[in-house]
Amino acid sequence: MKSLVILISGRGSNMQALIEAKLPVRVAAVISNKPNAPGLEIAKMHGCETIVVDQRSYPERAAFDAALMETIDAYQPDLIALAGFMRILGNDFVNHYQGRLLNVHPSLLPAFPGLNPHRQALKEGVKIHGCTVHFVTAQMDCGPIIIQAAVQVRPDDTEETLAARVLQQEHRIYPEAVRWFMEDRLKLSENRVNVSNAGFNGSVLYSPGSNK
Repeated sequence: MKSLVILISGRGSNMQALIEAKLPVRVAAVISNKPNAPGLEIAKMHGCETIVVDQRSYPERAAFDAALMETIDAYQPDLIALAGFMRILGNDFVNHYQGRLLNVHPSLLPAFPGLNPHRQALKEGVKIHGCTVHFVTAQMDCGPIIIQAAVQVRPDDTEETLAARVLQQEHRIYPEAVRWFMEDRLKLSENRVNVSNAGFNGSVLYSPGSNK
């Protein structure tokens, strides 16, 4: 059975979604860069091994990245999933795991990369927002896209209400992307990802209005 390492920094809701999806994978470890991350307790409740690589112990990013790589490599995972891991990783780290490092971002990339994507979406007045699972590359939030999910932006939305609906979709699509990877159904070609047997039904999203 293929193995997965999950990196978290906070509550770990996407980590929890991955674990509870009952994927045909072994969660080898859940690693946090913050010792007080609530997600560590959730991982323990699910029987997962947990480790802290405290970023405060490594003033230089390169030293932290090296320590994190050493910890991850001890488990020899097939895939590493960033699940709310709130730290920018250096090029050496990203290149070391090229093609087997995933992230979920709360926007329809390439729109609204970086911080505060829901605030950006509301400011720009978009009608459709969402989330993206992508391969991680050296350029932040610019890696090849695997899967996306969209939600309608309502006239009375706040950052909090919009974020909550998008998070529900993150919990849906992240396990799907991990499943596809583990089943060798992803083919990466330059900056495009082709998914075999993805079940595309040709549906169209309209907002506002009907789908007629």
